[in-house]
Amino acid sequence: MGYVRCVNASDPGRIVLLTTSHRVAPGLLSWPAWQALHGADRVLCADGAHPQLPYLREAGVKVDEAAPTAEELVDACAGGRTVTVVATGEGEPRLTDGLARMAGSGRVQMPDLELLPASYDLPGARLLDLVQVMDRIRAECPWSSQQTHQGLAKYGIEEAYELVEAIEEGDRHELCEELGDVLLQVVFHARIAEEGSPEDGAEPFSIDDVAGGIVTKLIHRHPHVFGDETAETPEEVKEHWLRTKAVEKQRTSVTEGIPLGQPGLALAAKLASRARTAGLEVALPPGEGVGYELLAMAVRAEAEGVDPEAALRSAARAYRDAIRETES
Repeated sequence: MGYVRCVNASDPGRIVLLTTSHRVAPGLLSWPAWQALHGADRVLCADGAHPQLPYLREAGVKVDEAAPTAEELVDACAGGRTVTVVATGEGEPRLTDGLARMAGSGRVQMPDLELLPASYDLPGARLLDLVQVMDRIRAECPWSSQQTHQGLAKYGIEEAYELVEAIEEGDRHELCEELGDVLLQVVFHARIAEEGSPEDGAEPFSIDDVAGGIVTKLIHRHPHVFGDETAETPEEVKEHWLRTKAVEKQRTSVTEGIPLGQPGLALAAKLASRARTAGLEVALPPGEGVGYELLAMAVRAEAEGVDPEAALRSAARAYRDAIRETES
């Protein structure tokens, strides 16, 4: 016996607006989405090149290429029919606006309207957009296409300082923006690196290699999270990190890997931190002058848990405010 649908002429029917994410592979839809597609009387899509269509048709879903108006869609649902609309990338704003106007008029018996996300973005999905945008900019922008690692280096330093300033100012909006600027530097350099360096024979690498490398490093340096070791305090975590790092880098001194080009107070504090963590009792070098006085202050600050660089910036901002007050 065949299935017979009971049609109620007074039933306004149902509209299912199916949305999908272009950041998820086509065809990977939720089970409710597949149910809505197979159970619909009609499935419509305004975009004949929609990436989902080949997979829907392969699954036996008949899809009509059509872009009905709100009135036409409401009429198509009359008699208790269900129409599923596979939304385009823009989300069908013309259609949804039209349906909202009809519902707001109060003169039309509206179908039930359901918004059904068929696929969801995973955390970090927007990073795919960033990689895609950067790829196009590198290919088509006259300035970006000529940049090198060396030419961009100064911007990395500037953006890092601006990020620190946003953190110290406590401005959440600026923090979000500056994190984006720092992230841009990473993606930009990785995109340049994809092209390799024919001059010195350097092998190309991509943003996936960058991400894969840091994932491997984080897992390896957190045996208390991903392995069998334990760490109950931040100090024990730091010991794990430094011990694992020393084995990886095969370093003979705790000072190796400390960039000497960083600001002086930060450099002094970093050296003091490495020595203290390693349990080394190191006397300050004898000497006179401001430099040695600042060194002693930086070492003392680090021992007391104070970031001397941040402390000096805070004091400098207070000095700036005093200068402005005097000027006014």
